[in-house]
Amino acid sequence: MKNSNRKGFTLIELLVVVLILGILTAIALPSYLSSVQTSRQGAANTNARALATAVQSKAIGANAYDTTLADYATDMGGAMPSNPCTGTTTGYTITATATTATVAATTGANCGTWTPTTFSLTL
Repeated sequence: MKNSNRKGFTLIELLVVVLILGILTAIALPSYLSSVQTSRQGAANTNARALATAVQSKAIGANAYDTTLADYATDMGGAMPSNPCTGTTTGYTITATATTATVAATTGANCGTWTPTTFSLTL
């Protein structure tokens, strides 16, 4: 009788490994995607808060609210922050009356369904 030394994995062993990897992926992927969306939503809200601070700061000096996003680029460090939910720097809304204003991030496809935080300002 010949004694053969075969090295390697059997087909069954490879199938078991692939099955385990598939199960782990099916469990981990939805959780990962959810955490990415939550992270993007938080970043959009943080950027909106920074924009609200710049809007309030400028309004105190001018005694009126300015709703043009481009006017705040200098106050935001030279450029408007990108909204991770829309992927644009114009992904924020400023609405104002004579003495009040609100600032909020715009919802976008990258963040799923959510309600952005609205920051209310008063002169």
